[in-house]
Amino acid sequence: MDEKIALAVFECLSSSVRLGVFRLLVKAEPAGVVAGDIAAALDIAPSSLSFHLRTMTQAGLIGVEQEGRFLRYRANLALMTEVVGFLTENCCSGVPGGCRDADVLSARISDCGSRNSRQESKA
Repeated sequence: MDEKIALAVFECLSSSVRLGVFRLLVKAEPAGVVAGDIAAALDIAPSSLSFHLRTMTQAGLIGVEQEGRFLRYRANLALMTEVVGFLTENCCSGVPGGCRDADVLSARISDCGSRNSRQESKA
C-alpha cells in the first residue's frame, strides 16, 4: 500500500463523525445504510453528514450506490484490510507467523469481507 493512501485513510478517520460513520457501516455490512438512516442513527444534520460522506468517499473508505432516490453507503473493507497489512507488514522483524495478533486481526477482516461477498452473491 502506498503511504499516501494510508495517510489519507488515517486523516479521514481522525474525525469523530467519520469514525462513527465508518463503524456504523462496518456493523451494517453487507447491506449498507442509506444516508438518512446514518444521519438519524448518529444524530447528525443531513448537510453536515453530506460533507463527511463525500470526504470518506473521496478517500475510498466507503462506496456509494444509487437506489432510486436514495444513496446507500457501504464500508470499503478491502481498503481497511490493506491498511491493517500496511501497519503490520514489518511486524516481528518480518518473521512470517511471528505476529499472531496481527495475523488474527487480518484474518477477521478478511473473513468479514468473504462473508459479505458470499451474502451479496446470494442476493
